[in-house]
Amino acid sequence: MDYRSHAINLNWTAEEKLELFRQMVRIRRFEQKALLYYQASQMAGWLFLSIGQELVAAGVRSIMRENDHSISGNRGLGHALAAGMEMGPCMAEFFGKTNGASKGKAGAFSFYAPQHHHWGCHGIAAAHTPIAAGLAFGLKQQEIKGAVFCFLGEGSVNQGVYHESLNLAGLFNLPVVYVIENNGYAMGTSLRRSSAFRDFLARRAEAYDIEWDALSDDDPYELRARVHQAAERARNQQRPTVLEISTYRYHGFTIADPNHQKYRTSEEINAHKARDPIRLWLLHLESEGIASASLLEKISLDAKSEAQVAVKFAQSGEFPLVSEIQQDVYWESDHQTDASKFGRHFFE
Repeated sequence: MDYRSHAINLNWTAEEKLELFRQMVRIRRFEQKALLYYQASQMAGWLFLSIGQELVAAGVRSIMRENDHSISGNRGLGHALAAGMEMGPCMAEFFGKTNGASKGKAGAFSFYAPQHHHWGCHGIAAAHTPIAAGLAFGLKQQEIKGAVFCFLGEGSVNQGVYHESLNLAGLFNLPVVYVIENNGYAMGTSLRRSSAFRDFLARRAEAYDIEWDALSDDDPYELRARVHQAAERARNQQRPTVLEISTYRYHGFTIADPNHQKYRTSEEINAHKARDPIRLWLLHLESEGIASASLLEKISLDAKSEAQVAVKFAQSGEFPLVSEIQQDVYWESDHQTDASKFGRHFFE
């Protein structure tokens, strides 16, 4: 099927196609810069890179609308940047500085952008999947025509809370789209060694009477078309979907994963790099006459420069004080409300 003729792609302008490339490159250049400074011991904690998976974040974001929401697991920096977060506060958060997105206190498990309807990165596998169901429930209760996109790795689909979330989504007809970014490895364990399934992980949705689909990240046109179908099901029918998108990460589970070239062969990694989504889209833009090689190179250089400016912003910040360690935990406590005096933070 030629997905270029799909309704969502017929009116996809040249500038919007160029913007997809720009967002993918921005994510990669940011993460490459973060990797450089992590290896230079200017960062600590966790660093999850999505280098190789950028099309999923940028492609899904390209079809989202103003009433849609997103939330991600630990490999979620790309989703935050695609949502509209600025590089500076994101980089400063990695550096642990007070000018970071969460005042340097959360690191990789951060990157909330309520103004962009993006609800952060969550470190515990599948812990955010019920939050996505809750967001979708809120949309339904308020009669807002929108969809919630919940990004998770294929290692998260074996967690009980994910299945509980699917049960509620199917039972209550919630407008949520669970997007499984299947990069083949749950931490360092291959898919076939970590999950029992027949052909696709997404097929498990059938047990909850939920529609599902499986695709790869080879073709932005196809990705947009099939994600759009799920989004419209959520917006118009208030029904959930499970999407499984085959992708690949070039680095390890985290940068502290020294064995990623032992449980994967160099031939496997290089084979995936040969079909790199950024490179393929660049070639498409050139062949279609949408952009010249010089313009595409400028976009790449601009993204690299933006990432370096983000580093300088991070380096200019200060580290949090030890005396502030109990701040920014509960709003009630920070504002000394009556409820905070008695430990009742949420219900009264």
